[in-house]
Amino acid sequence: MENGDVIELLDTLYSMISEAWGVPLGNDKCIIEREKALDIITEIKATMPASLSEAKRLVAARDEFIGNAKKEAEALRKSSEEKARTMLEEQEIVRQARVKSAEMISSAEAKSAELRRIAGDYVDDIMRQAEDSLRNSLETIQSAHTSVKSVNGSGRAVSAPAVPRREREKEVREDDFITLQ
Repeated sequence: MENGDVIELLDTLYSMISEAWGVPLGNDKCIIEREKALDIITEIKATMPASLSEAKRLVAARDEFIGNAKKEAEALRKSSEEKARTMLEEQEIVRQARVKSAEMISSAEAKSAELRRIAGDYVDDIMRQAEDSLRNSLETIQSAHTSVKSVNGSGRAVSAPAVPRREREKEVREDDFITLQ
């Protein structure tokens, strides 16, 4: 018998009891056919163990399915959390790299600006020294010219002893150039 048969048998038993004749002076008592009621109960008993085992098997299968679904859901949750954590770490690494890159660029630009300033100061200093050296050379030449004029007395230039040009250039180079360190 199937599970539906058990329900039918219970419905038949219920109808039998509800339609039975009442006992005089016994409000809650009735008369039913004993044999027929016992046969229905015996059939229900025979069917119940099979139905109960089927119900237990279905409940066990359902519980196993639910358990597997919970395990799968937990594994999926853990995997998702790990992926999210990894993505956050990667984003943090990228953010830190960008910050470090910006710091390095800023530092390089600052060093470059400082080097340009130092180079400009150095060139300015060399130019000033060259101007001073040229000014001193010009003053020396003008002083020599004045003394030559005064020795002559007539205001005419007296020629100086002839010194080869190479020696004059050599003298000028040695005296007028500044050594750089």
